[in-house]
Amino acid sequence: MDRTIIYAHRGASGYSPENTISSFHKGIELGANGIELDVHLSKDGEIIVCHDGKVNRTTNGRGYIRELNLKQLKKLDAGSWFSKKYKGEKLPTLKEVFEVFNKEKMLINIEIKNIPFIYPDIEKKVIELVESFNAVNRVTISSFNHYSLLEIKKINPKIKTGALYMAGLIRPWKYAQDIGVDAINTYMYNIIAMPSLVKQSIDNGIEVNAFTVNELIHIKKILETNLTGIITDFPDRVVMVRGKMSNKP
Repeated sequence: MDRTIIYAHRGASGYSPENTISSFHKGIELGANGIELDVHLSKDGEIIVCHDGKVNRTTNGRGYIRELNLKQLKKLDAGSWFSKKYKGEKLPTLKEVFEVFNKEKMLINIEIKNIPFIYPDIEKKVIELVESFNAVNRVTISSFNHYSLLEIKKINPKIKTGALYMAGLIRPWKYAQDIGVDAINTYMYNIIAMPSLVKQSIDNGIEVNAFTVNELIHIKKILETNLTGIITDFPDRVVMVRGKMSNKP
């Protein structure tokens, strides 16, 4: 429990606009060990940090990231939708995230958004960037597109990979072993429904990370399994619950 990694989901997205530099700063401020973020490719091949394939929800613009170039994307306001306090916040590139946070040596979980659109060579581009910042040992690359994870391991077997899934898989650790990933990143209710999957996975050499765990009662149940990592919009809640659990006689 005390060693469970706390990842700030899209940064501390419960308190600040998701997938922005401000949100990542807030996550670290609130006690997260690392951040989780999502990446797409722009029209001109830049790695853009954003959850959705479209910019409509989290900026004042419209359109698909893959149809906009970096100059167009940088003109967008990615903060005002959340609060006037964040007016002028920009969509960051993955390179900018590393430039700001690499010195802090924190963990970064990069989710490649390669469904439903396939971004050619996104795996290679992400790995080249990670390697350029000497961050291979601090990064996990995850995806719901497990073919992307196979490609990651082909390019650099040293990079940790996590298979994202939501379904109630039978023996997910066996599936993880079969495709050669290091971790399963699963919807939290799978762990709540079958807590034993955590120990069984870890005993078989597969790490377990749960998303997205926000409610206090769920945080407690998830932490009780001693899983590898917990992905949350509210890192401070996990810190608080873990502190209470650690101090309980």
